[in-house]
Amino acid sequence: MTPDRLAALHARCFTRPRPWTVAEFADLLASPHAFLLTRPDGFLLGRLVVDEAEVLTLAVAPQSRRQGIARDLMDDFAATSRDRGATRAFLEVAADNAPAQALYHGTGWRESGRRRRYYGPDLDAIVMALAL
Repeated sequence: MTPDRLAALHARCFTRPRPWTVAEFADLLASPHAFLLTRPDGFLLGRLVVDEAEVLTLAVAPQSRRQGIARDLMDDFAATSRDRGATRAFLEVAADNAPAQALYHGTGWRESGRRRRYYGPDLDAIVMALAL
């Protein structure tokens, strides 16, 4: 997927926090630490530094949700991260995003902290972790 397609899908999936721009995707994809996992109608952008992996963003087209795409991407993320030497993984999720939190809990992630006002003055981030 190109940065243009990633940004277009991201914009269909997110209004808050704001969708990422083409330039932001291009910059991240140029990093030697980033990796992109794709499925039809979905993607996950991750990053690995030393032995820690991070889910940067996950997006599935609205019409394709609840079909296992996000779960498959999360499983691929864990496997890819382990294969590249990660021993643990982290992500942030908006405190008001119950469907995403349910997905993450269902794939073994556990809440490990909270970042107050991370997504704006009235929206916290829940930090979640996964032992790999």
